[in-house]
Amino acid sequence: MTHLQAGLSSETTEKARLELNENPDSLHADIQQVRDMIVTRPDIGFLRTDDDFILRFLRARKFNQAETFRLLAQYFQFRQQNLDMFQSFKVDDPGIKRALMDGFPGVLETPDQHGRKILILFASNWDQGRNSFTDILRAILLSLEVLIENPELQINGFILIIDWSNFSFKQASKLTPNILKQAIEGLQDSFPARFGGIHFVNQPWYIHAMYTIIKPFLKDKTRKRIFLHGNNLNSLHQLILPDCLPSEFGGTLPPYDMGIWARTLLGPNYNDETEYTLTYDALHVKDNYGGGDKECADKLLKRSQSAVEPGTLRQADRDNTAQPLLALD
Repeated sequence: MTHLQAGLSSETTEKARLELNENPDSLHADIQQVRDMIVTRPDIGFLRTDDDFILRFLRARKFNQAETFRLLAQYFQFRQQNLDMFQSFKVDDPGIKRALMDGFPGVLETPDQHGRKILILFASNWDQGRNSFTDILRAILLSLEVLIENPELQINGFILIIDWSNFSFKQASKLTPNILKQAIEGLQDSFPARFGGIHFVNQPWYIHAMYTIIKPFLKDKTRKRIFLHGNNLNSLHQLILPDCLPSEFGGTLPPYDMGIWARTLLGPNYNDETEYTLTYDALHVKDNYGGGDKECADKLLKRSQSAVEPGTLRQADRDNTAQPLLALD
């Protein structure tokens, strides 16, 4: 085991070998091969190219160097093309903070039975007068940036559960093709996370209709990994054990505290009525979420800010059985 695999459990190290083709004897060579490709894209500002950073992209693409470099390039290109999303990409940005405080996203402390981190979204909580869809997307991306610092999650990946209960047709009408395309580009095509599944529960008919809009933008592999459970939580439990889920999803855990992830990021003095001027300090993330220590968190904040400073980049009806629909990988 090299220093790049330090902190990984023996089980996760073996999982990386078997599922991701990760070989400790060739890690540095694999990373360098990806780094050597950077010269082929002079139009993109690759603002971070250290070993740890490139390694998460290799893991996301099962150590296929060409696919890894494509993802790395798309990661920075997406940020160049959407500078307004990333110029204040930090937890105390007002838009991101509001989205976090409203539970976008929720992050469960308990992983699923495969070690995957579970993210949850309660769609009806989207107050469109308070949060733009872009700010919700930014809050999700920032949360993923924090979580992906944990090498265990780089290997085990993520699960997303979206509860569409009470999500109105009026709310759904705001999900335009353009913003859905932006979300797909930001998550499916431009972020080094392994999504093992996207689970819809209590979805209305118009969410099915939404699928016909986004389907052309999805990869074939992607379409197989969303599951529509409708109001049948038993089908959800066949894929995610109840022991890993809060009571809202028929699980054995207590009801989910909508503010827990925001408090984790904003710090122990979180208050709904306080306007924060804090920078990201998540010393306590290590204990609850495996997100690394304070030094790691501080570095993450600096990287996320420096990656998007202005002028830095080069311009630019419910079903009773679960049905695979789409997912992100």
